[in-house]
Amino acid sequence: MTYRFGVQLNPSAGDLPGIRALARRADREGLDLLGVQDHPYAAGLADTFSLIATLLADTTQIRIFPDVASLPLRGPGVIAKAAATLDLLSGGRFELGLGAGGFQKAITAMGGPAHTPGTAQAALEEGIEIIRAMWIPGTTVRVTGQHYTVDGIQAGPAPAHPVGIWLGSVGPRALAQTGRIADGWAAPIPSYLPYEKWRESQDIIDRAALDAGRSPSGITRIAQLVGHITDTPGDVTLQGAAPIRASARQWAEVIAHLATDVGFDSFVYWPEHADEAQIAAWTTDVVPAARALLEKN
Repeated sequence: MTYRFGVQLNPSAGDLPGIRALARRADREGLDLLGVQDHPYAAGLADTFSLIATLLADTTQIRIFPDVASLPLRGPGVIAKAAATLDLLSGGRFELGLGAGGFQKAITAMGGPAHTPGTAQAALEEGIEIIRAMWIPGTTVRVTGQHYTVDGIQAGPAPAHPVGIWLGSVGPRALAQTGRIADGWAAPIPSYLPYEKWRESQDIIDRAALDAGRSPSGITRIAQLVGHITDTPGDVTLQGAAPIRASARQWAEVIAHLATDVGFDSFVYWPEHADEAQIAAWTTDVVPAARALLEKN
């Protein structure tokens, strides 16, 4: 089993130089993944895809993904073109975290479609079909759906590598959709999906994958962990939405548990206060300790 480690950075428009510096630090320290939130309706946040383009140019090894992109405010054809372009520019280091849209009132206020949870999931499925079709040059894309229709557009360009589509699914229907059609699950942070529901959610994905004739092991599972790395041990419960505030050793033990007992293979740290010290603690203290524990299991 290959385990991957990463960090999430909030795209605050007021600290773009700081975000770029932290991304370069994460890249130098050998992290595998960098996630960037996508909330276009938030006044204080920069555009995620524009920022990712800059971060990919600033780095050389790390893979970067929107965590997760709001399909209703971008549209599948445009997302497909942007994703392929970013992947080509970076030599194959872009992945596509994708969501049906978690803040419906804000999406509608910004001019997006008014969805119910059910229609949002149906639109997401149509969108994924279009995105994948757009990555096959030399073909003509025709998809007729209730929410998205593409009628005769020429596909292309192709990404530099097979870009993964990682869904930020929460409810049972969305999780089953992930098992049926997605390349990965970017598990929502615990404020959206409490820790105690993570194992059950994995089981839903597995069953749906098997029912669709897919291997569950082929689906990437990303645990997103909010908290703070402390100098001294803390009280770790993994219940509800409580942030993890614990020592590096405790963080490593949490990761080993989530890998062995809950089924995750990738771990993205969401620092409560992102700075050089927290990125350094994650990369130099937590990740090596977690890898050592995982090698013993």
